[in-house]
Amino acid sequence: MPLEFDWVDAFSDRPFGGNGCAVVHDASGLSDETCMAIVRETGLVECTFLEPSGTADIKVRYFLAGAEIPFAGHPTLATVGSMVDRGIFAPGQVTLETGAGLIAIEIQARGSEPPVITMTQVRPQFGAEIDPDLVASVGGLSPEDVVGSPRLVSTGLPFCVTVLRDHDALRRLALDPAALEVFRGNVGAGFDARVMEPFWVTLEGATGAGRTFSRLLLPPPMPPEDPFTGSATGAMAAYLWAEGFLNEPKFVAEQGHWLDRPGQAQVEVLGPRDNISGVRVGGQGYVLMRGYLNL
Repeated sequence: MPLEFDWVDAFSDRPFGGNGCAVVHDASGLSDETCMAIVRETGLVECTFLEPSGTADIKVRYFLAGAEIPFAGHPTLATVGSMVDRGIFAPGQVTLETGAGLIAIEIQARGSEPPVITMTQVRPQFGAEIDPDLVASVGGLSPEDVVGSPRLVSTGLPFCVTVLRDHDALRRLALDPAALEVFRGNVGAGFDARVMEPFWVTLEGATGAGRTFSRLLLPPPMPPEDPFTGSATGAMAAYLWAEGFLNEPKFVAEQGHWLDRPGQAQVEVLGPRDNISGVRVGGQGYVLMRGYLNL
């Protein structure tokens, strides 16, 4: 049972940048256990598995090493990049069926470069504010490193968006797995907290082009850090706009530079601060590898 796949570096226009995702085509016959085994085999954070859809251009399923999740940002961009590279999708508008609902995608050609792929993430859900002491302990920080009140936010997948005071605090992050379990046990009202982590952001880019620079630390069996997190970027943008941290709803988000996998997204929050209707997150995707899974 050979299955075709593409390995795409999302939020990057060059090889070995951004965040890698394996996109498995014609995957309707795969069990959940097989999908998770494939993710573990790749060593990636997430992979996508494509099926026909009766309501959209394609159905996308998202898997971590140990669970299926409803939506993820960089795998969405990788999936569309794969479809464009194969000539299945053309520049214009397409729609994806996901566990978080229908996701509208805009594809803009860039000549010989990878196209710019922009997803419109769903209207944000804002959950509870979380005690800074509880969140800081997850990253081995002190509460004084945290600015404002961390808050649960989802634009398809929930995160605890946490603003840190500077790059020094961001660099000092060290995940405490035991504290993460305590955190998960004390949050999640209205959300599935089993795969929820803090998303750490500073209001200073990694380069002169960036407005924000972020990190996402992950527990085993996943890799220790996610190079670029598109779903969390959408949640983070909604939080920063709603809480008044941003003067403009459009900005450039950066992540992964300290991993030598620089990633960049063009972000736009839609609607006024008190009535956000969605978040546009866009970037490029470089198809690095193509092959077959022999199952």
